[in-house]
Amino acid sequence: MNILSFFRRPDYKSEATQFLDQLKAAKPELEAQQRQGRELLWDKAVDRQAWNNYRTAKVAQKPYVYQTSVISDSK
Repeated sequence: MNILSFFRRPDYKSEATQFLDQLKAAKPELEAQQRQGRELLWDKAVDRQAWNNYRTAKVAQKPYVYQTSVISDSK
């Protein structure tokens, strides 16, 4: 017998983890519904050509956008 196994505590599960385990056991279709929701909101097809066009058409921003352009009087 290993001495460390004698002092080993049972695995801790928080109340939140226990709740989620119970919920998944009660509603096995829940995970599939979550995946469908993720696909609807996040997993989008990206048009790479449009994205590259957007990046190349971007105009460089001034270092400090709120500073007005100063026109010097050269007389």
